[in-house]
Amino acid sequence: MNSSAMSCFRSDRRVDPAVALFHSLSDATRLAIVRRLACGEAWVSDLMAGLGLAQSTVSVHVACLRDCGLVTGRPEGRQVFYSLARPELLDLLSSAKTLLAATGNALCPNYGTDAITTTDITAEVRVRA
Repeated sequence: MNSSAMSCFRSDRRVDPAVALFHSLSDATRLAIVRRLACGEAWVSDLMAGLGLAQSTVSVHVACLRDCGLVTGRPEGRQVFYSLARPELLDLLSSAKTLLAATGNALCPNYGTDAITTTDITAEVRVRA
C-alpha cells in the first residue's frame, strides 16, 4: 500500500472534530431541531410544540447544539430565539439528503430503523432457550 493510502488510516486529532460534528447530529431530536431551525429562528416553546417534548428535553438538546457551535441564541426580552450558526450546515444536510436518495435511503444495519436492538437479541435468546 502506498504512503498516500496509508495516510488515510492514520489516527490523529484532525478526525476528532468531524466525529464530534456527526455525533452531535446523530440524535433524532437534535437533527429535528436543526431541520426546524433551517426554516428560520425559533424559541424553545416553538420547538417544544413542534417536537412534542418537554421544555427540559428541548433545552438540553439546544444546549448541546449551541455548545457544538451549530446553533446560536439571540436574546429578546425574556426569550431567546435560536437559529443555525453556520449556513454550511444547510449544505451538509442537503448533501446527506442527496446521498440517501442516491443510495436508496440505505441504512446501516447497526443503526438503521431495522437495526437489531439488545431487546431483540434478549428476546431471541429466550425463545431459543
